[in-house]
Amino acid sequence: MATIEEVVASSMSINSRLPAQLEKALERNIVLRIGWTTNGDPVPKDGEMGLCPNLPAGSKVRSLGYLGSFTAAFGQGGSFTHQGDVGSFLGAGNNGNKITCERTAGNCAGFGQKSGRIIILDGTGDDAGARMSGGLLVIRGDSGIRIGGGMSGGDIVVHGDVGGDPGAGMTGGRIIINGRCPTPPPGVTLRTLDKDELKKINKELGDEELQVPADAVCLVSDGTISEGIMADCRDDLSGISIIPMTTNHNPSYSTCDTVVLLGEEDSLALPIPLLPYVPKGVQDDLFHPCLVKENPRDCDIVIIDSDNIASAADLIKSAAGFAIDLDSLPRLDGAALDGLLVALKCTAPANSKVILVRGVGQTASLHTDSQHHGADCAVSVLNDGSGISAAASLPMVGRSAATNLEDGTIASMWIPWSATSEDLAILCASNVAFTICPAPDENIAGWIAQVTSGLSAHLNRLGLASIDSLTRGNLRAFDQDTAAVSGLRLAGYDRPLPHWFAR
Repeated sequence: MATIEEVVASSMSINSRLPAQLEKALERNIVLRIGWTTNGDPVPKDGEMGLCPNLPAGSKVRSLGYLGSFTAAFGQGGSFTHQGDVGSFLGAGNNGNKITCERTAGNCAGFGQKSGRIIILDGTGDDAGARMSGGLLVIRGDSGIRIGGGMSGGDIVVHGDVGGDPGAGMTGGRIIINGRCPTPPPGVTLRTLDKDELKKINKELGDEELQVPADAVCLVSDGTISEGIMADCRDDLSGISIIPMTTNHNPSYSTCDTVVLLGEEDSLALPIPLLPYVPKGVQDDLFHPCLVKENPRDCDIVIIDSDNIASAADLIKSAAGFAIDLDSLPRLDGAALDGLLVALKCTAPANSKVILVRGVGQTASLHTDSQHHGADCAVSVLNDGSGISAAASLPMVGRSAATNLEDGTIASMWIPWSATSEDLAILCASNVAFTICPAPDENIAGWIAQVTSGLSAHLNRLGLASIDSLTRGNLRAFDQDTAAVSGLRLAGYDRPLPHWFAR
């Protein structure tokens, strides 16, 4: 049986040959077959993942066997038919593909679909159609729990029974069920279809075997939205000071090395250990890499989450790398994450940087996953709803990075305020390679220049030539509370509080 590394390598190999093969198939107007020899003999696939991402308009692909997660993701108008079972996230982020699975699909089929059509002929797992914003998902057979969860548009048609919490959190779209349906959760209304709706949906389905009967039920949002309130991060890093460890200092005009490199090959250079978060992209002439959700430049990192997954293929093509917001997506096990990474890497430019993002409360697992999956960076989000203070997060991230991350993968933190030069120095001294934070609304270039000069001033005051020379020995806690949660030496007492030495 093939190892996961061999399956990933096989998947990458298939996808690497796909563009040239699709171009030839389009010229000849033929179907590209995966799972058969050139002579037509069946050679079924066995677990390959992330296959056929970003299929272009007019392309036609047919596959055979069992395929893993994120098959035919981010489609742009192609046609994909699979003879066999498929793992989780079939057609995730679909934006125009016509996808048919002739057997069973796993969890999260059609996740984040924006447009197009997905037909599954033998049932699905949980969370089918979750976070859909458009398009059509048709399921013949039973489906699991939370079908259509969080959807905002599009139609789901199920010829079979559905599990509990159908439509949970939906704000738009319809779920049409020709089968048994449990009582919907709060915010979802169950009703019948009127004659015009029934006629229109059956016309769209076309296939007589998939026609919806008059006694089918329809789930829609009742217009109420309920959002949970989570705890915000408590305090900032103002309870920590930065002190020299020697009596030396550098002249104020000395040049300091503040560059941080992201990635081992064709590294992305951050002039200072800062990656500003500018969601809509940088509009001015800012010569500094940023983290964005829209309009990435070739030096920017684009973050992929449940809101923009349908645009992932276009976004990552013009960026220096991509970050995956793991908390925004449904839980990804190791195989699902491998599938997503295969699909994205085969669409992105060569040597694109890969970043995984997760809440600070799960830093240890994030670092382990990032190391295992070969990510360039692991980002711990401070404001993850846990309410953990900034000072308490320092040993959580720093110790985990020292234990779980090796050369090639670095640690970062995402703080919820615009960073100062002191913040960057404190975090770098705590084994955090660089910091992500929201940029101010105006004069981003001026803010970065101020932080840069302040950081150089701190290094010169400490007698250090490089940001890499900062350590926890340069940090002191102003008060007992900060020392108690951070493990830093208490100013005056000049050593950690006793409980940090207890076993």
